[in-house]
Amino acid sequence: MAKSDSSSYFRRSSLFWVVTVAVSLGFFTWTVLWPQGVPYSSLGPLGALAEYLVDHHYPVLYYGWYLTWVIHTLEALFALKVCSDKGIDSSSTRLLWFVQTFFFGFASLGLLLQYKPDGRSKRQ
Repeated sequence: MAKSDSSSYFRRSSLFWVVTVAVSLGFFTWTVLWPQGVPYSSLGPLGALAEYLVDHHYPVLYYGWYLTWVIHTLEALFALKVCSDKGIDSSSTRLLWFVQTFFFGFASLGLLLQYKPDGRSKRQ
């Protein structure tokens, strides 16, 4: 935390979660939007599973991809509410939480939910 007050509290998600979520969502996007370009045979069991899902259950993948982004959007909006509830008032800090939660979901939101601001009562 850069300041002593909670108005600018921000923590980055761990590198593990950033890489895991980015690679997973990137692969998911690739298989949904450009399935003909995925080198399934080079990806071992993951490639075989992805090819099977694309060939036999593409609508589930397609709607699941949109649902994933709807969920991430709702998580990001919830992060803004949590920021307000925890006294994080800096607009730039709230924007950082929103963007990070939008892209990395619960890996970011979990950090915000764990934050306990000092000197604030639980109910105000």
